[in-house]
Amino acid sequence: MDIHERNMLNLCQLRDIAKSYLATLSTVENPDFRLEQAEYKDEDGTWEIVVSFLVENLNRRTSPLLAVNIDRPYERIYKLVRLDSAKQIIGFYFFSQ
Repeated sequence: MDIHERNMLNLCQLRDIAKSYLATLSTVENPDFRLEQAEYKDEDGTWEIVVSFLVENLNRRTSPLLAVNIDRPYERIYKLVRLDSAKQIIGFYFFSQ
């Protein structure tokens, strides 16, 4: 097995690593973590992954004139996370693409 193969993680491992670091960002009972995107960067041996999860929607409208179904109790947010070869987070960013 060469060094490139040893650095490869499967998609479930990537999601679980991100989930373990990001779980404290959500107060929702079931934040429904999802791996949205993953890319291995050969040039520096890192992973860039995008994960999404649910958080409480703090911007809910309270006007009685609005339709009931417009505001949801939760919203899904997306974060870009960079992992080094030791599976440690080396970057945490807003994801806007």
